[in-house]
Amino acid sequence: MSETGAKNLKIYYSIKEVASMFDVKESLLRYWETQFPHLKPKTTGNKVRQYTEKDIEQIKLIYNLVKVRGFKIASARKMLNENRDGADHSARVMDSLINVRDELLALKKQLDGLT
Repeated sequence: MSETGAKNLKIYYSIKEVASMFDVKESLLRYWETQFPHLKPKTTGNKVRQYTEKDIEQIKLIYNLVKVRGFKIASARKMLNENRDGADHSARVMDSLINVRDELLALKKQLDGLT
C-alpha cells in the first residue's frame, strides 16, 4: 500500500487516546464538547466517541486558549467564534515556541553532560 502523503493513516481516535495526547482527563474532553459547539466527535451506536484529525485540531485550539493561555471557557468560546484565524495562528506560534524550548532544553542537557 502506498502512502498518499498523509502523516498518519488512522482515521479515528478514541477519547482515551486524545486525552493522552493532551495529558487531560477524558471527562474534560466531554465537558468541552458541551461548551464548544464546533467540537462534535462522531459517536457510535454505543455512544463511543471517535475523534478525527479535525476534532483534534479543534481540541488543540481549545487547549491552547484554556490551559496554556489561561482563558475562561466563555472567553475561549468567544475568541473561537469571533477570531478563529487569530486563535489558529496563536496556537501554531505557541506550538513552534514549545518545540524550540524543548530543543533548547535537550541541547542544554547535552552540554551539561560534556562538563
